Amino acid sequence: MELNGPGPTADELATLLTVASRVPDHGKLTPWRFIVFEGDARLKAGETIAEVFRDKRPDATPDQVEHEKRRLARAPLVIAVISRAGPHVKIPEWEQVLSAGAAATSLVFAAHALGFAANWLTEWYSYDRRVLDAIGVAPNEKIAGFVHIGRQAKPTEDRPRPPLDQIVTRFGAN
Repeated sequence: MELNGPGPTADELATLLTVASRVPDHGKLTPWRFIVFEGDARLKAGETIAEVFRDKRPDATPDQVEHEKRRLARAPLVIAVISRAGPHVKIPEWEQVLSAGAAATSLVFAAHALGFAANWLTEWYSYDRRVLDAIGVAPNEKIAGFVHIGRQAKPTEDRPRPPLDQIVTRFGAN
């Protein structure tokens, strides 16, 4: 989905982040956090992505490198949802991971509720340690997703979804 500006105002961004932080969080651990990329910061992060890409792909064309450089500039606002899940004496790590996923989902829903469009993406750089270090993701953290937020440039078609009778069962039903 192609996203254009204008992006959210400062007040709308605060609303988005507030909604995204109101998710189930067993033990009140806050096993997630957010990194906001807006304005020139999107291109600054893109410089790192492009540099790592060039190192991995020395045969890359200038167009491919430029594409990588603009990864976070495809929307006026990008928010990385960072999972900080880890071992805990009472709270399973799995529940913490789900909480980060709920934060990302809530962020997408909040963007749509405010009249924006949003894409939740994870791409190769979400897993590259050099990129993660450069954007401030600690070694014990993982990217749950980059949520791109803006105005929908053109209508998109929904992808096929499974029929409910293929994914829903009723306990006790014969």
